[in-house]
Amino acid sequence: MQVDPRVPELTAQDFVAMVNATRMCVLVHDAASKDILWANPAACEMLEWSVAELRPLKADDMSSSAQQYDRVIGRAWLQEAVDKGASRIEWHYRAKSGRVIPTDAVAVRVELDRGPAVLVQFRDIEREQEIERELRLTTSWVDALAHHTSTVALMLDSTGTIRFATNTAVPLIGATAGEPLGPLTDYARLRLHGRVSTWDEVRDRADPVTAVQLEVPDGPGREPVWLEGSLERLQETGGDALLMILHDVSERVHGQVRREREMQRENYLARYTAMGDMAMAIAHELGQPLAAAANFLAGARAAAQTDSRVGYGIDNAVRQIERAATIVGSVRAFVGHLEHVQQVADLDDIVEECLYFIRLRADPVGVDVRVDRGPQPVRVQCERVLTGQVVLNLCFNAIDEMAVCSPQRRRLTITTRAEGGAGVLTVDDQGRGLPHDPFAQTFTAKEHGSGIGLALSYRIITRQHGTIWSEGRAEGGSRFGFTLPLAE
Repeated sequence: MQVDPRVPELTAQDFVAMVNATRMCVLVHDAASKDILWANPAACEMLEWSVAELRPLKADDMSSSAQQYDRVIGRAWLQEAVDKGASRIEWHYRAKSGRVIPTDAVAVRVELDRGPAVLVQFRDIEREQEIERELRLTTSWVDALAHHTSTVALMLDSTGTIRFATNTAVPLIGATAGEPLGPLTDYARLRLHGRVSTWDEVRDRADPVTAVQLEVPDGPGREPVWLEGSLERLQETGGDALLMILHDVSERVHGQVRREREMQRENYLARYTAMGDMAMAIAHELGQPLAAAANFLAGARAAAQTDSRVGYGIDNAVRQIERAATIVGSVRAFVGHLEHVQQVADLDDIVEECLYFIRLRADPVGVDVRVDRGPQPVRVQCERVLTGQVVLNLCFNAIDEMAVCSPQRRRLTITTRAEGGAGVLTVDDQGRGLPHDPFAQTFTAKEHGSGIGLALSYRIITRQHGTIWSEGRAEGGSRFGFTLPLAE
């Protein structure tokens, strides 16, 4: 052995001492015969043979009896190192006591003074294989837990991107199975203590754990999903991984919403009953003063025949009073009984009667009112005056909505037609659309007015055996409509 001139302080004997001291097992085989020439102390200790005992041994004497450790395979492995310079294999040696030892073995061709040889370095990997088996078993358990547990679990990084989700979590948050997951906020709104929050705020509060709530918006044909649980920062990962454990509380939240709606409904029924009593009283008390006002205006009209402007104003006032008197009479009759409506009216005539008042409301805000009538009269069974009030209410709501929009979008279209045994009337606007179903609320949140117009319209139409609805329009805006039974 020659001393490396780059490290002259190390002698040949020093290298021998290092080979003898290393815990890596070393065997030296003759390149041609594959006989063992030498073994270091670590190899002798593992195999429980001395160097003198090892030298005459063959592969069958010191290897596992399994087929894959046959002597022919062992020689071929050593020959590959002779031919190619190096070769690696998992080889199971057998100690003198009969213990089989799995090893990771590397054979390297070396040039000795006596000629080429094969230097085999190997180490016991039995413990590593045991750990690997335990890890595979643990992984299979975790995988089974992730696929079959009802618990909703998400693993996220510090940016809020989902790195792992259990099978139960994927459909609940609206993700697609088998596709990469993105930021959590792409699927749900985060909430802290009932208020909407950001990922950064929720993450910073996880020190190491914080309560959290998710609201997954409703998709086609389903209600919003509510999830509740905790977000925990995993300390051993340096704070870069967070575990979110959740459970589905949608039924509880939806139950609370239903109870609130039921309370609103009860409140509505109470108010509706009170309104019926009030309507009867108003109809009784206003009849006489309205008639007196009409008489006074008739006298004033006769005295003002010389001034056309005064006459025009008085004529319009008389017209409004006459309609108010008619409405009061209709309300009194409608609220007073629940019998089937026997009156027959043409929807086109009802619209024509309402147009005067609709245009009075539309002209000041620049709303263009258009009417699209069917080819034939649409004769329906209804209470004429109150059905007209529904038409006015739908049109007035549409006009108020478009008053805040750009002028080019201020167009109102009233359509009548007969379809499927019913008369249909629709009111289309080009406003901002519908954020929710307005008929789901008993009292709407309008800035001005009582906020019960749609609720009253619903009652008027449904009590006449009709239907009323609302929907968004593909081109923008909304459509309100109702149907009434066609007259026989």
